[in-house]
Amino acid sequence: MDPFLHAAIEEAQLGLREGGIPIGSVLVHRGRIIGRGHNRRVQRGSTILHGEMDALENAGRQAAKVYRESVLYTTLSPCAMCSGAILLYGIPRVVIGENQTFLGEEALLRSRGVQVEVHDDATCIQMMRDFIQARPELWNEDIGEDEIASR
Repeated sequence: MDPFLHAAIEEAQLGLREGGIPIGSVLVHRGRIIGRGHNRRVQRGSTILHGEMDALENAGRQAAKVYRESVLYTTLSPCAMCSGAILLYGIPRVVIGENQTFLGEEALLRSRGVQVEVHDDATCIQMMRDFIQARPELWNEDIGEDEIASR
């Protein structure tokens, strides 16, 4: 397994142990993790701390060139907010653990020139399926019941 996707999975598992939504992410620049994060909406009562946003926040301020040379790894297909941040900072490549439980804005990212790679990772898929089954109220709060029904 890709070690950076594995690091994102570790972040997701940490979030789950904390009582949150198991989505993790890492920002990698030139082969080194510069930001790690996981969904902290529950833990921090935050409206915006998705896994990708947390990883970007934890990377701290970076020069534009750093983002343009980075890869964002995430366990789940990025939502509109997180995709907007990817586009805003010019991150050229996104590696996604899975998009079966939620298909985010991959088409938008691709249309704007971002290289999107989906792994269909069994660990990521099972982790989200188990979470959605065990905690549908939390999943629905973040994603919404209508979104699930349309997939």
